[in-house]
Amino acid sequence: MWTRTWRDGDGTLTVGANSGEGPREVPLRIAASYRARTRGLLGRDGIEGALMLTPCGSVHTFRMRFPIDVAYLDRKFRVLAVRTMKPGRLGLPRLRARHVVEAEAGMMERWGVRPGVRVELRAAGTP
Repeated sequence: MWTRTWRDGDGTLTVGANSGEGPREVPLRIAASYRARTRGLLGRDGIEGALMLTPCGSVHTFRMRFPIDVAYLDRKFRVLAVRTMKPGRLGLPRLRARHVVEAEAGMMERWGVRPGVRVELRAAGTP
């Protein structure tokens, strides 16, 4: 099976492309390098859109300034679980999780990201 190699940069998270509701596109920041994944959302007061950490199976919110929603995705971008985490917490590792999408608390529900939903992630400049 072919595996995509991700790079740091911008992209788009699309939710609901396969549903009758119509797709919802969200601006996405991709953190694929060790340095970008380690920094994540640390030092920020918020985020416009979402941040994808890849590869990633668990996260923490130590030194974070705001609560976040965390969506754990498998290799086919199906949502395994969604959790809201307050600052100063350690998330448990998720089996089968290959990617994590983070956003401000409450956004995942607003976008329709929930367990079982398949999302599309596209880096800027890719078809």
